[in-house]
Amino acid sequence: MSLEMVPLGRTGTSVSEIAFGTWRFGRQNDTGEVEVDAERAHRLLDAYAAAGGNFIDTADMYGDGASESFIGDWLSTRDREDFVVASKIFWPTREDANGRGLNRKHLRRQIDTILDRLGTDYVDLLYIHRWDDNTPVDEFMRTLDQFVRDGKVNYLGTSTLEPNAWKVVKANELADKRGYEPFRIAQPRYNVVNREVEGNYLDMCADYDIGVIPWSPLAGGFLTGKYARDEAPPADSRAANDQRFADSYLTSENFDALDAVESVSDEVGASPAQVSLAWLMHHPQVTAPIIGARTVDQLEENLVAAGVDLSADQFERLSAAKRHLTV
Repeated sequence: MSLEMVPLGRTGTSVSEIAFGTWRFGRQNDTGEVEVDAERAHRLLDAYAAAGGNFIDTADMYGDGASESFIGDWLSTRDREDFVVASKIFWPTREDANGRGLNRKHLRRQIDTILDRLGTDYVDLLYIHRWDDNTPVDEFMRTLDQFVRDGKVNYLGTSTLEPNAWKVVKANELADKRGYEPFRIAQPRYNVVNREVEGNYLDMCADYDIGVIPWSPLAGGFLTGKYARDEAPPADSRAANDQRFADSYLTSENFDALDAVESVSDEVGASPAQVSLAWLMHHPQVTAPIIGARTVDQLEENLVAAGVDLSADQFERLSAAKRHLTV
């Protein structure tokens, strides 16, 4: 199996139909154990590249910078031009007052830090990791535009947890007026059970030709099928150790949606995770979902989703399994 290439939104760059997220690289869990160390990270990147993957997603705060360093070490043994690398800036990286957000001081410091860790002259895609209401839009859009003009960044994107369509529109309208580079890519949370971006946000992306790269396509593991209705979650699962996650995901409504996923899984002979990923890949507004993994086996199992074919009826059943209610 080899991943196919798709356009990166309305740009001239092509990316693999599944992106590889590296938020686990260098991350320490509650016991202080590193979830994915450098050696395992390189094995995962090797497996992703062997499957035809070229779209690597990271951020300056993943593993306190270790993720970018692991990727940079790996890229040093490869042809950098074969890969499309995305990173993000927003979260605190220093304790001083200007060590977070989208103020010009923080952005300028962090882009150079990112490039140094990655061992490259540029990143293909730079996201603002969250919105900064404390920094004027003109300030961060002008600063980001200068990164593009300087050749440090090719494209700009915006990542979000809560829908903020009007803010993205405001930024892109200002960019159009001032001749700045606009946001060309959006990275929202989107999956079979998290539908908050349906409606205005996705409509905005379509109207402004903004590509959509969803994060959390498996709802933090809920859509893998490891959880069962009216049963205690597995002892080593996230739901067993994170009450907030359990309260958010182990709901009757979400299990109804999971029932639809498992029904389609039985029909197509694929796992619930593969079907959930396939639903996003069949979605006309989605460019490529981002998957993460701790092991090569887990990664390769998820990549099989690229070969799962859903009928129009199956796609619609999954789409109707849980709708976002707008008011």
